[in-house]
Amino acid sequence: MRIRSLGVIDDAVVELSPGFTAVTGETGAGKTMVVTSLGLLLGGRADPALVRIGAKSAVVEGRVGIAPGAAAAVRAEEAGAELDDGALLISRTLSAEGRSRAHVGGRSVPVGLLAELADDLVAVHGQTDQQGLLRPARQRQALDRYAGDTVAVPLAKYTAAHRRLRAVATELDELTTRARERSQEADLLRYGLDEIATAEPLPGEDTELAAEAERLGHAEALASAATVAHAALAGNPEDPEGVDATTLVAGAHRALEAVRSHDRELAGLAERIGEIGILVADVAGELAGYADGLDADPLRLAAVEERRAALNHLTRKYGEDIAAVLAWAEESAARLAELDGDDDRIGELTAERDALRAELGELAQTLTDARTASAKRFADAVTAELAELAMPHARVTVEIRQTEVAEDADGIEVGGRTVAYGPAGADEVELLLAPHPGAPPRPIAKGASGGELSRVMLAVEVVFAGSDPVPTYLFDEVDAGVGGKAAVEVGRRLARLAKSAQVVVVTHLPQVAAFADRQLLVAKTNDGSVTRSGVTVLEGEERVRELSRMLAGQEDSETARAHAEELLETARTGS
Repeated sequence: MRIRSLGVIDDAVVELSPGFTAVTGETGAGKTMVVTSLGLLLGGRADPALVRIGAKSAVVEGRVGIAPGAAAAVRAEEAGAELDDGALLISRTLSAEGRSRAHVGGRSVPVGLLAELADDLVAVHGQTDQQGLLRPARQRQALDRYAGDTVAVPLAKYTAAHRRLRAVATELDELTTRARERSQEADLLRYGLDEIATAEPLPGEDTELAAEAERLGHAEALASAATVAHAALAGNPEDPEGVDATTLVAGAHRALEAVRSHDRELAGLAERIGEIGILVADVAGELAGYADGLDADPLRLAAVEERRAALNHLTRKYGEDIAAVLAWAEESAARLAELDGDDDRIGELTAERDALRAELGELAQTLTDARTASAKRFADAVTAELAELAMPHARVTVEIRQTEVAEDADGIEVGGRTVAYGPAGADEVELLLAPHPGAPPRPIAKGASGGELSRVMLAVEVVFAGSDPVPTYLFDEVDAGVGGKAAVEVGRRLARLAKSAQVVVVTHLPQVAAFADRQLLVAKTNDGSVTRSGVTVLEGEERVRELSRMLAGQEDSETARAHAEELLETARTGS
């Protein structure tokens, strides 16, 4: 992380070990700002009072290694972020006026996204900031991972059945709650289909009738025009002296035929006039047939108009033409069949819902049994860890319970009772702590003091190591109220946890710091600020001097140095 203008830190870079990093320093040197910085990167509350006096804003930037495909990576990519060589770049800017901005993977994002990512990235355990396993949902998830296949196998079956039940319930609810609307829709469709079936329209019928109506409405004018045109082409029997086109063309053709042998061009014109004569005769014949066959019956016209009115009634309601009306009828018939089948479908879905609820009840009981067995082993393991962490009389238990609901409510039957259920079963899992004999077990967030709580969480995390997927753990004041042999055990267990995850600890205890893979010293300069050089990685002689200071308050005390070297050797050998 890089921290600028935050509290006493002017500009510093914090390089954390992949394993166990201990952050040490004098009281007030700024160690807590390391925790605060990480909290800001995790979407914590932005307090403008954290901005260094005289600065316009504070900035915290972090580079978080993250596996492609991990839940946090997927969520970040959904928000438009990009991974940088297997790492996610996160930054948080806090202005002195109180404004806060967040960036993930080069993209500006809501601060709330940081909190979402934090659930899968870091578990924080401190005096005032508890996350992770304090949430009952995470406790249940962690217990399930601790239990292994004994829970995973029935849980997979339960989850699939629960997903199907939700889909069935949704469809059933839609069918039943919209029954009236669907019945009204079916009535309207049925009425429309009856109207169309009664009229029996044919494809293209409206176009054909429109043309026939136009013709019948002008029958006299059409007949007169055809008669006059025929007389002009073929002559009028009642006027033998009249001149007609057929006679004129025939005369022109005879004149040219008489001399066509004398000129090829003229012969060509004679042939064309002959073709004209044939065409005129054909047209004249068709005009005579048209006039004779023209139906001027007013009864037929009335019938056509009546049929057109019936078709227009359909097109006004169901489509712009008869083709569209027939298409509507086809679609509506399919929809009506679907609606008419709702009653059958409701019956099928109701039967399937009841069967799924019964199946879920059996699987939920299997999950409860498996969780109960695993919870006993887990509680005993955590209690044993606490005995080594200066809490010899503390006892952890795991409460697994269900919430009863009314029989007519949405519940499943487990153990003869109707209980509430969710995607992971019917169990509510909660860790309880009795810090001393005679004390009633209470939820761990309420049953432990501030100093005890971090040790309880450390014990829990050590037992869960490898089963909880959170890759980074941050402990603040995990050593509160601990000393001597218990402090060594705290350090040893943190080192054990660091074999499967990244562990960051802010500590005052040299017994804890000695077990770290990397020790960071936070130190102020003469002006009271922490600069880039104020956060240093301690190695060799520098680390011995810091441990000596933590032991005796004197870096150069030979006794303290000998003790410091002994602590480092103990941590190295594990003895």
